[in-house]
Amino acid sequence: MGEQRLRIERLDPYTEDTGILSQVHALLARRHAEAWPEDPATTYDEVVRDLRSTPAFVGKRRWVAWKGARVVGYASVALPETQDNRHLADGSLYVLPEERRKGVGSRLLTEIATAARADGRRLLLDGTDADIPAGEAFAKAVEAKPGLKLSISQLELAQVDRDLIRRWIEQAPTQAFELGVWLGPYPEEDLPAIIALREVMNTAPREDLDVEDFHWTPEHLRQVEQALADAGEERWTLYCRHKPSGELAGYTEVYWSPEHPERLGQGDTGVMPAYRRRGLGKWLKAAMLERVFAERPQVERIRTGNAGSNAPMLKINRELGFRERKRITVWQAELGTVEARLNGERAPS
Repeated sequence: MGEQRLRIERLDPYTEDTGILSQVHALLARRHAEAWPEDPATTYDEVVRDLRSTPAFVGKRRWVAWKGARVVGYASVALPETQDNRHLADGSLYVLPEERRKGVGSRLLTEIATAARADGRRLLLDGTDADIPAGEAFAKAVEAKPGLKLSISQLELAQVDRDLIRRWIEQAPTQAFELGVWLGPYPEEDLPAIIALREVMNTAPREDLDVEDFHWTPEHLRQVEQALADAGEERWTLYCRHKPSGELAGYTEVYWSPEHPERLGQGDTGVMPAYRRRGLGKWLKAAMLERVFAERPQVERIRTGNAGSNAPMLKINRELGFRERKRITVWQAELGTVEARLNGERAPS
């Protein structure tokens, strides 16, 4: 029997039938198992919820690669419908290990590049996992350059020094600051202040990425919250307020899903520049851990990611006991360069 012909089709997770989505689940479950072999298997319901819970402003498009009746590759691209970063297209693709180096990735990347070109983008981003080295080889083949190196770390809660947590809380500057918590959606009356607080993450290291500051809107925040609800995921936000001024000074967020109760995702942690070097970051992280111990005893580990150059946050995490689990590299490439390589041409100089 001859080689089966490869075909690429758009994927609409909201309208596809169960048979197609089952194929996509099988492929994405393979991807997760390759990246996180220690985790329980990814379920069909989990994958479908994830595919159907993307905020509208992200502008996500998706494709699958078929050989016969089998899905062998998947790709997506985010074309953010925002005022910022209109030059970016954030792509992602995965090909089954046994189908690599057969042109599947190139065909999927062609779809990403075509969509990016049609939407007026000039720069492609993608992330590769050090545990899946084929991704880095592919990025280099299309002449992408590393823009940001991320350290993905894991904290085993059974190994946490609880005395250290208590000391950090006891050392907190409680005369000038107080903690509060938002469980789930942000309160409407605080949205302007919350937007200003969240944008402190624009000060986090971006290393060599050609990326602009991102500016949130109330609609963005509400879309993210609806996506979390659609995915069945809970968000806890612990914040710190400066008592004399009433200003929000810092925050930290975690994400938890009852589908995988044993693990917690650590989201942003940020402190406004005017309030740094007062121990607020340590206080926020320690207080959140105490809440997790008290209210989510089934959590066994927490995962987080930081730029390799983010020394202050890495120092806090290492003191807490986070240990690096893997490296992620975010690559960037000019669209014209990628198109030339896909067409077998010399990249423009």
